[in-house]
Amino acid sequence: MGALELTGVVKDYRGLRPLRIADLLVEEGQRVAISGLDRAAAEVFVDLVNGALLPDAGVVRVLGRSTADITEGDDWLKWLDAFGILTQRAVLLESSTLAQNLALPLSLEIDPMPAELRAKVDALAAEADLPAERLDRPIGDAPPIVRLRTHLAKALALGPRVVLMEHPTITLDPADVRPFAETVRRVTAARRLTVVAVTEDAAFADVVATQAYKLNGGTGALTSTRGWRRFIS
Repeated sequence: MGALELTGVVKDYRGLRPLRIADLLVEEGQRVAISGLDRAAAEVFVDLVNGALLPDAGVVRVLGRSTADITEGDDWLKWLDAFGILTQRAVLLESSTLAQNLALPLSLEIDPMPAELRAKVDALAAEADLPAERLDRPIGDAPPIVRLRTHLAKALALGPRVVLMEHPTITLDPADVRPFAETVRRVTAARRLTVVAVTEDAAFADVVATQAYKLNGGTGALTSTRGWRRFIS
C-alpha cells in the first residue's frame, strides 16, 4: 500500500500560480526528496498531506485514507499523530531548556519533570544526536544545528509513521548538513518511517533520499532524478 498518493492535486494559495501535483506515489518506508517548491509552496504541500488543507481539485490519500474523508476536528487531531513534521514554523520555547522543549509533545508536566518523562526525553535526545551537556540549558542560545536536531527529536516524539520536512537545512552551516542528514537517514531507516522532504539541498538529499523528484510548477509533473546534479539543475 502506498503511504502517500496525490493525484491531480491543485491548490490555489495566492502564490504566482497554484500548487499542482499531477501524480505522486510514495511507498511505505520510502524516503523521497522533492525540489521545485519554495517555502510557501512547501508549507501548502505539507498541510495538504496532513489534512490541514484540502485540495481545490484532486485527491490526497495518506495511509490508505483520503484527507477529504476527515471531517471531524477530533478525528483530525488523532490523525495528526501519524505525522512528524519538521519545519522552521514550529515554535521552540526560547527560555525553557532543551529537555523541556523535547518533553512538551509528551506532557505539560515539565517543571519539575518526572523521572519517567526525563528518561524518554534523554532517549529522544540521544536518538537525534543531541549533545547531553546542552539538555538542561535554555534552547534560546543554541546554535542552528542543535535547534534543528531538537525539531527532529520533537517530530519523532509521538512515534509517527510519516515524516514531512520543509526545507530542513535552510538555516544550517554547510558543514553541518551531512552530519544532520546522516542522523535523519539512520533514525528514519531504523524506525522504518516514510519520509518526504521538500528541499533544494543536494547534499542533504543525496544522503537521505532513496528517490528524488523535481516538480514542474506549471504542469505539476514530477520528474524522477537519479543524479543530484540533474536534481538541482
